[in-house]
Parts: sequence; structure tokens; C-alpha cells
Amino acid sequence: MANTNKITIIGAGQVGSTVAFALTVKELASEIVLIDVVKDKAMGEAMDIRQGTPFIGPVYVHDGEYADAKNSDIVILTSGVARKPGQTRLDLAQTNVNITKSVIKEITKVAPDALYVIVANPVDILTYQFVKTSGIPANHIFGTGTMLDTARFRARIAETYKVAQENVHGYVFGEHGDSSFVPWSLANIGCIPVDKYAASYEAGKLPEFDHNNVEDYIRKSGGIIIAAKHCTNYAIGITTAHLCEALTYDTDSVLTITSMLTGEYGISDVCLSIPTVVGHNGITSRLVAPLPESEIASLKKSADCLKEVISQLDFTL
Repeated sequence: MANTNKITIIGAGQVGSTVAFALTVKELASEIVLIDVVKDKAMGEAMDIRQGTPFIGPVYVHDGEYADAKNSDIVILTSGVARKPGQTRLDLAQTNVNITKSVIKEITKVAPDALYVIVANPVDILTYQFVKTSGIPANHIFGTGTMLDTARFRARIAETYKVAQENVHGYVFGEHGDSSFVPWSLANIGCIPVDKYAASYEAGKLPEFDHNNVEDYIRKSGGIIIAAKHCTNYAIGITTAHLCEALTYDTDSVLTITSMLTGEYGISDVCLSIPTVVGHNGITSRLVAPLPESEIASLKKSADCLKEVISQLDFTL
């Protein structure tokens, strides 16, 4: 049976509708509301998903207005202008900040107690905006951040060494974008550091890989997919559903969501991704994993890149 949980999704485009579909298939809510300025789009997507629910479970998926978001447990923001081929996430900054201004004014009035999951890009910037201007407690606001980058990292290592993805442990830190990086000091396959795995493998010679190539693959994956199909929606849909699962079932999961740092690694007043414990009440704690100075420097560089963009934006409601 579906969890007794209400989730509202703002934005019924490729990402929002895929998130709604993933949530429905995983039965993570009893009610899912789709809100979009193009009302027919929200209606059509909701109707299409709803008509498949007899084969899943009692999940009521429907379109609505902001008022229909009342008593939502989770609100997911996917609205905004999508990236175009060759465009960076940060190129979208002021345009999507302006769109989010109107969303904040409407949604916070009807769902003040919800957990807010930011998916729209640039996700770190929009999460920062929400924390700074919405009046919602900061531990209730976070973005998907580098969860997708982390999934791409784990998938790439698994493909390289032909090992199950669940046996690859590691993260991507920083911005969901060009200044992200892999803290290789934390990366393992099973209990073995990634860099030592090939030497530990007795069944035959394994391919070597270059750190820079792996990180380049992670950063460019979104652009490659957008150039090929003009959007990315499936992986981020699954990623968002996974985050909502942690929030719904109070699993206290460690995920690389983006949230407002308050002194971790000497960084504050910026949203970026480090391992963070989240559950039914939002953020419980951020984890300051032991990193060598070179990796701390990379994290601070990523923070500075985001702060430079933030300094150029107008968040006034």
C-alpha cells in the first residue's frame, strides 16, 4: 500500500513529470499534486500517470493550483527554464531565480511545514535563494545537489571494473556543475580503496583509469545527454525519488544533497554538497569527513565559484 504522504511537484515538464512517475511506481505517496503554469500539461501528465495506478497501488495523482498543496509533506521544485545544448547550469541563474521568486511567494503560504526539495537548476543557487528568502527553516530546505553526480561516479567505476554498483562507495562534493570534484580519499570498492582495487584483483588484469577522465565524464554527462535528446529526466527522476524515500521512511540516510553550510570545512553562507544525514524531519546533520588539504582546497574553490555567481544575482522578492 502507498505511504500516507502528500507530495506536491511544481513544474510538470520532462523532469517534474518523470519525478511524479518515479514516485508513483515506488508508491511513496498517497497523493501527488502536479502544478504548472501550463495547466493542460499538468493535467495531461497527471492523468496519464493516474491511469496506470490500478497496476501499482492507491496513489492519487492529479493536477492542481497552489492551494491544492496545502498539508503537503514534501514540495519538489522542478520549474524553470531547461538547459540548452552548450549551456551551463549557471547560465540559467538569474532567469530561474526570477521564476523561483514567484513560486516562493505562493507555495510557502500554503505549505509552511513541508520539506522542500529543489531540483531545478542551478540547484545550488536556487537552494540558497530558498533558504535566504522563503522563511522556511533551513533544515527543511535542500537540493538534489551532487546526488546525481555521485550516481554517475558509481556507475562509471562499476562499468570500468565490471562490479555491482552497490559495491562502489564514494561521493562527488561541491557544486552540481563544473567545479564539482571527487574526493578520491573516500572512494572504495567494497572495503578496498579504488586506486588499489586493480592490484588486489586476483582473477586477471583489470583496466586502469585516470581520475581526471572519470571526473570529466561526470561533469559532461548532462551536456552529452542534452545534446542527444534535449533534456535529462530519467536519472534525476530516480534520484529525486530516492531522496523522497529517505524523507518518507525516516531512514536517516547519508546523501550528497546541497544545503546551506554553516562553517563546515571553514565554509559558510553558500549551498553545496557534502555528505548529509536526512530523514523525516529534514536535515539531521552534515558530516565533516576527514579530507586531505588538497581536497579541502577543491571544496573551497567550488564554494568560491558559487559565491561569485551569487554576488551577481538579485534575490529580492
